[in-house]
Amino acid sequence: MAGRKTLAAGLGADAALSEIETRLAAHQLEILGGFHAEEDEALPVGTKTLLLIGPKEPGFWPHLTAQPEWDGAPDPVDRWSRRVIGGMACDLGGKALFPFGGPPYHPFYKWALRTGRVWDSPVRLLVHAGQGLMVSFRGALALKEHIAVPPPSAKPCEGCAAPCLAACPAGALGEKGYDVPACHAYLSGGDRDCMKAGCLVRRACPVTQAYARMPEQSAYHMRQFHK
Repeated sequence: MAGRKTLAAGLGADAALSEIETRLAAHQLEILGGFHAEEDEALPVGTKTLLLIGPKEPGFWPHLTAQPEWDGAPDPVDRWSRRVIGGMACDLGGKALFPFGGPPYHPFYKWALRTGRVWDSPVRLLVHAGQGLMVSFRGALALKEHIAVPPPSAKPCEGCAAPCLAACPAGALGEKGYDVPACHAYLSGGDRDCMKAGCLVRRACPVTQAYARMPEQSAYHMRQFHK
C-alpha cells in the first residue's frame, strides 16, 4: 500500500510520526501517547510501535456530529472510529485496535500507563498530561515500523491538591476506586449536573479545566453510560 511504503521507506522516525499526526488532525484526532513493543502477546504479531488515539480539541465534537455516522442509528461514535482509524491503519500497513467491541477487550488501561503520558489518578481513573481526567481513547494504531512516539511528561497530579477526591456528590469515586452502582443511583435521583456537563470528579481536575472539551460531548457520553 502507498501509505505503508511512504512510512517504511524514505521517512525517518520523527517524520513518520509527524505524517501520522497530520493525517489524524484532518479527522480532529491526535496521538495521546505511544510506546515501542515487540513480542507482546496483547498486540498483533510484528507490532513495533503502538500509538493511542483520541479526540483533538478544540473542534472534535462539531466535526464528529457532522459525519455520516451521526444518522440516528446506534453507536455512531464507534462506527465513525472504526471507519476513520481502521482506514488509516490499512493505509499505513498496520492494524487498528479499539477499546470497544468486546469481550474480550484490549488492555487500553495498561497500554496507556506504558506511554509515560497517562497515569493512575488519585481517584483511580486515568489522567492524561494534556486532557486531565477527560482523557478518552477512540482507538490505537499498531504499526510494524519503529517510529518516534510522544515523549514522557511529568505527572500532573504531583503537587496537586487533588480536588477530584472530594468532588463526587455521591461518594462514588475516591481513593478506593469507582463504586458504579452508587454512581448510577445518584444519577437516577433527579436533575443532576453530571448529566448535563459531565462527571464532576473529572471536571474538578485542574488539567481538565484547561481542556477544551465541549459540555455537549460529555453530556452525550453520560447519557450512554446511564441508560
